[in-house]
Amino acid sequence: MLADKDIYITDPQRPRSLFSRVLLSPKFTFYPQFFWIVWVNSRKAKRGLYGGKEWAGSSLDVMRALENVGVRVEITGMHNMRKFDGPAVFIGNHMSTLETMVLPCIIQPVKESTFIVKKSLITMPVFGHVMRSRDPIVVGRTNPREDLKAVLEEGTKRLQNGRSVIVFPQSTRAVEFRPEEFNSLGIKLAARAGVPVIPVALKTDAWGIGKHIKEFGPIDNRQTVHFAFGEPLKVEGRGAKEHELVIRFIREKLDGWNKF
Repeated sequence: MLADKDIYITDPQRPRSLFSRVLLSPKFTFYPQFFWIVWVNSRKAKRGLYGGKEWAGSSLDVMRALENVGVRVEITGMHNMRKFDGPAVFIGNHMSTLETMVLPCIIQPVKESTFIVKKSLITMPVFGHVMRSRDPIVVGRTNPREDLKAVLEEGTKRLQNGRSVIVFPQSTRAVEFRPEEFNSLGIKLAARAGVPVIPVALKTDAWGIGKHIKEFGPIDNRQTVHFAFGEPLKVEGRGAKEHELVIRFIREKLDGWNKF
């Protein structure tokens, strides 16, 4: 599994699927694979047969489906998750649907985890069964005060029970990283629960944002997908320093990746 490594890079000699070589657009090969993975695992979740191992496995299937159409994946810093026992708050930028689908196969085998998700995701047909099975922290995105209370209270419960929480502090997906829109919710949660923070920088614009349905945009196999996990941070006081360190980590990684 990926969790046993520090660095993962897609094998440049990995063969692409026949259909992806024949069809003009990678999305016509990728999305049928993706929807099949979701459908099969939704049925498992509906029957109560979709646990952490299955979640990590289906997430890895999605990553392999992306590689099948020529998307290259690079992951670094995975050893930082193994530097301590117990849960953590993973704080990352939010660029596309890809990270929601692929992060579980990286994190879940090391740290039992869940997401903070908007309510619409758990009520979606088919995919909603999968999300509900992971005991997520649900927010409505209509009342910021209620959402903050839900995250702090429910997130602390998950962390106290040994389950890590993955947080995307941006209000929505965005290719451009804007620090001023990156709130300190994850830092507040980690401080309250007394657990470390792990910064996560990612570049996932190979899976674009759709014009009509945001989740299902174009697939660009010329782009490399990057994930980088930073050193665990212990939150001191109100966490202002740690918040800035997370932002700096993400910005420096993105600057480096965008040079190529």
